[in-house]
Amino acid sequence: MSASGNYGPTRVAAGIVGYADLTLGDAVEPILLAHLRAGCGRFRGVRHSAGWDESPIIGNSRSDTRPHLYQRPDFRAGVKRLSALGLSFDAWLYHPQLADVVDLARAVPATPIIMGHVGGTLGYGPYAGRRDEIFADWKRSMSELATCPNVVVKLGGMVNRGAGYDFHRAPVPPSSETIAEVWRPYIETCIELFGPTRCMFESNFPVDKMAIGYKALWNAFKRLASGASRDEKLALFCGTAARTYRVDIT
Repeated sequence: MSASGNYGPTRVAAGIVGYADLTLGDAVEPILLAHLRAGCGRFRGVRHSAGWDESPIIGNSRSDTRPHLYQRPDFRAGVKRLSALGLSFDAWLYHPQLADVVDLARAVPATPIIMGHVGGTLGYGPYAGRRDEIFADWKRSMSELATCPNVVVKLGGMVNRGAGYDFHRAPVPPSSETIAEVWRPYIETCIELFGPTRCMFESNFPVDKMAIGYKALWNAFKRLASGASRDEKLALFCGTAARTYRVDIT
């Protein structure tokens, strides 16, 4: 519908990331091929979440999630089929699990890996009240992940669980200034570690709606990038995403 031009000049969904069960190993290939056909040139890759924590308060990605999903041989066989088709992998899990992403990235160096939500920082449940300690642990893990050249990181997605900022409980939505300031240590650390050409700002809608509107969110990102150069801003707001997801923005 968007490509028809009948709904204005904006073009949406130029690149689509879908789901396929990569634990199927080599047997996932027919599913990936079906996605490619259905995507009509827009299908770019798969997101297979692996969020797991032993605390029932945290909430896992899905009921059957087990520890170290990304280390399983069947899962890695599926990732290799994904990579063989020229597709990328979107990773998402919690910050105590980041070593699994590091290990996966080194095992499949030809596969572009996109780490979501600044590495899944937790700050509630058993992680509440430990912000400084958790930030230090997260930074060490992200520093290790940054040594993997096939990994880029998405900047955002910390409204609810990230660092325990329960903005959805506030009587009024936080301003873009507030979001920028509380997220700044994580965003700036990622940019320092990975560089602007391996970072991309992300919305996480509809989840972000629990705290902030779409316009205010992107205004927060503008505040966070206010000191960057023009080329750095181009990378953070569009260049890294366009290159990573193979989207033509010319």
